[in-house]
Amino acid sequence: MAMAVPKLRFSPPQILAIGYATMVLIGTLLLMLPAANQVGQPLPLIDAFFTATSAVCVTGLVIVDTGTFFNAFGQTVIMVLIQVGGLGFMTMATLFALVFQRRISLRDRLVLQEAMNQGSVEGIVRLIRRVLYYSLTIEAVGALIFTLRLAFEMPIHRAFYFGVFHSISFFNNAGFDIFGGFSSLTHYTDDPVMILTSIMLIVLGGLGFIVLSDLADLRHKKKLSLHSKVVLSTTGILILLGTIVILLFEWSNPGTLGRFGVGGKFWGALLQSVSPRTAGVNSVDLTALHQATQFLILILMFIGASPGSTAGGIKTTTFAVTIGAMIAMMRGRQDVVFFRQRIGRERILKALTIILLGLGLVIGVAMVLSAIDNHDFMLILFETMSAFGTVGLSLGLTPELSTFGKILIALTMFAGRVGLLTLVYALKPKKGPEKFRNPEGKIIIG
Repeated sequence: MAMAVPKLRFSPPQILAIGYATMVLIGTLLLMLPAANQVGQPLPLIDAFFTATSAVCVTGLVIVDTGTFFNAFGQTVIMVLIQVGGLGFMTMATLFALVFQRRISLRDRLVLQEAMNQGSVEGIVRLIRRVLYYSLTIEAVGALIFTLRLAFEMPIHRAFYFGVFHSISFFNNAGFDIFGGFSSLTHYTDDPVMILTSIMLIVLGGLGFIVLSDLADLRHKKKLSLHSKVVLSTTGILILLGTIVILLFEWSNPGTLGRFGVGGKFWGALLQSVSPRTAGVNSVDLTALHQATQFLILILMFIGASPGSTAGGIKTTTFAVTIGAMIAMMRGRQDVVFFRQRIGRERILKALTIILLGLGLVIGVAMVLSAIDNHDFMLILFETMSAFGTVGLSLGLTPELSTFGKILIALTMFAGRVGLLTLVYALKPKKGPEKFRNPEGKIIIG
């Protein structure tokens, strides 16, 4: 009598982690092919793994120059990995299910709920439809503007290819570019068309699809949700403050903004305020920035963009709730209130947990890297924070990392994209509900 094989059942967090890992594996195998690069030789396993992880996790840290090392096939593989990684593999799977009119099961809806960071499965498929519509529409508009602008300096077919690649990369906050020479947008610092289009794509990709959907319904609903209000206000404040501080620090720096006129200074500062959360696009030489500016970028990279978006970091809402809790404590108030609405205690604890987990990961990885790779600590910390926030900004350390260092940074990118809490939930053993609560004790804080 044949023995029954137990059926493996994975939780939604486990499915997400396995799904992203599978995409990284497929991308690694494709990028290793000699047909994927200009040299015609297989890319070393560690370099292919690092590049695939960076693309799937929409980070943008690279070991080889995407624009000159990979050919059209390799760049297309990277572009597809960015799209699937940015929107989420479950979102893309739902797209195929909708196209082929397949039923979306409750289990699929639960995974989508986890992927989109939603409180319930109600309306999740409708949200996914909107995600796909908004994403493809915004990317198409971005690609068209890029194409028309770049057609002045290259053949139209090449301008179209560049436009599509960079629109997908920037909207998904990936930061990959194919301009060559690791140059990103440094040739377009004072070009308002290229800079404004890039900012539009980065910001819209980083706001989160819930906010985009809310904004689309504003004409009918006449009001925004609390989530959208917090995201939009926090995003606006961070962009404004970041731009002002960068202008103050870099105004006369000849290596960055000092060589441009007022317009170039403003566009350069604005992009560098937006990009660390978490696009990885730069229009100035990051190595020439003052250390104070680099430290500001570190903070912005840690905060990241918003929940349910293509970006990483601890997220703007996590940052806002934590600051709100601090202000409430300083004022002697029990509740954290935003826009006349109280924030639940469990959400405050979740925000603090995410921040502490993020700090713990960044500090731990930076310490290990500083022990095994003999590099300046600021370079290591910048690279680690960029990986955790899935940003992609670099001070040039990535190609110089040891094999173990590359693996460690790749794993940090993976953790940053999947989400620390999601990974914790995926790895922890299943436990039943708590049967009792311990008596409350008192300790002195502060």
